[in-house]
Amino acid sequence: MERVKIKRPYVVMFFGVNGVGKTTTIAKFAYMLKKRGLKVIVAAADTFRAAAQEQLAIHCEKLEIPLVRGKYGGDPASVAFDAIQSAKSRGFDVVLIDTAGRMHTDKDLTEELKRIVRISKPDLKLLVLDSLAGNDALEQAKYFERVVDYDGVILTKIDADTKGGIAISLAYELKKPVLYIGIGQTYDDLIPFTPEWIMERLFS
Repeated sequence: MERVKIKRPYVVMFFGVNGVGKTTTIAKFAYMLKKRGLKVIVAAADTFRAAAQEQLAIHCEKLEIPLVRGKYGGDPASVAFDAIQSAKSRGFDVVLIDTAGRMHTDKDLTEELKRIVRISKPDLKLLVLDSLAGNDALEQAKYFERVVDYDGVILTKIDADTKGGIAISLAYELKKPVLYIGIGQTYDDLIPFTPEWIMERLFS
């Protein structure tokens, strides 16, 4: 995240299907940035699930981080745009944008995702994957690569994945780096991924 010093606001967009822990990961990411002294604002651009917005609101309230949200069924791209404009006018360093969990069978939502990317022009696109999902995670990674061509991956529930083999599969098959891993339930439990970490797991 050293690039945040160069461009403000720095826009980070998160992708992933429902159930991978994306909302919690965004909260952990926001906490990590706030600890570094950065001013963070979050956009709840998942307007398709009211529960997702509520969950994000609870996290933001706990972390004392502002949240921009839209009405249920509203335009997700507008929510993202409003958050970026708010960040510019209020001097925030980073905008974190949540998006609706999408499956490749839903063409309307896929087009909506492309539109959010086109309007928001994110500086960093992160895909959140469940490390326990195995081949499903790999298929999700391939799908999102076609749709949004993300920059890197965050693996959740890695603490329950005894070997962490999905990280190797992603690097080998898609040439996409794993940037962060979720190792527990607290806000502190998001750490940068290192090759040494996976080697230790494989040979332990």
